[in-house]
Amino acid sequence: MKTRVGQRAENEPLRAGKGWTAAHHGEFLQGVFAEGRSLKRGLVSVPCSLHCSQASFTVTDATSVTVEPAWKAKAHRAAVLALRELGSPDLGGHLLIREDIPPGRGFGSSTCDVLAAMAAVQDAVGAALPTPVVSRLAVEAEQASDSLMLGDRVALFAHREGGVIEEFEGRLAPLEVIGFGTSSDGRGVDTLALPPARYSSWEIEAFRTLRAMLRNAVRNVDPEMLGRVATASARLNQRHLPVKDFDCLEELARQAGGVGVQVAHSGDVAGLLFDAEDPNVEERAEAASALLTRHGITTTWRFRTDK
Repeated sequence: MKTRVGQRAENEPLRAGKGWTAAHHGEFLQGVFAEGRSLKRGLVSVPCSLHCSQASFTVTDATSVTVEPAWKAKAHRAAVLALRELGSPDLGGHLLIREDIPPGRGFGSSTCDVLAAMAAVQDAVGAALPTPVVSRLAVEAEQASDSLMLGDRVALFAHREGGVIEEFEGRLAPLEVIGFGTSSDGRGVDTLALPPARYSSWEIEAFRTLRAMLRNAVRNVDPEMLGRVATASARLNQRHLPVKDFDCLEELARQAGGVGVQVAHSGDVAGLLFDAEDPNVEERAEAASALLTRHGITTTWRFRTDK
């Protein structure tokens, strides 16, 4: 007996699917960028494998979707939207989310939940959604999404519209990152309460230049230029979500032999950046950690952007 996607035959066992998504660590670049005659908000995320979200979706005989924990409303919405897009709006199931991502800090916790949920639904149903559709649904589920659905592709992503503004040819130079929090209480930022930045004409022109620099950094796999883009973008964000002692952090990176500083443009994490292929990267990273400790930042973490 043949059944369409989303319908279970009488004796067919319940189906279950799984999905997971790794986090990010703020952005290399975020601002507004020209696309044709219009301006679009866009970003390029910093890959980070320190945290992830895992989801499972089990098809049930119900006609609705439940989620655990119950407060994961965005992931629930994403699962419902994915089922609708797959032609199975009446398919019921239970969505389970397990993650270790601190919310509101710039690790992309909501996007990770949303993408993991959609991946689990696709796995359970046995059908795949094209990446542009996943991007659109992610924005519909959470209003603004990070670019994690793009995988290893390097692209300027329209995070409030769900599309690629520009895909860059090449790859990101691998970086070693010494990460840390910048807020006094470590609670991060209420991203929903944070209004979208209103950029000046001067800032918009600066983003045009940074976009071109990033294009060259990716084409040439250039860690120093990538670091300069991240630092400049972080500095531009100071008018909108200031990081305390940013000038000092920039100087610490320079003293330790780093290539720059990156921040979460709507969170409180930041990182000192180092060329991961520099033969002296270990001693540079240790020097950076010591400098941060003397500056009063005692809790740090470390990761590579290509692992």
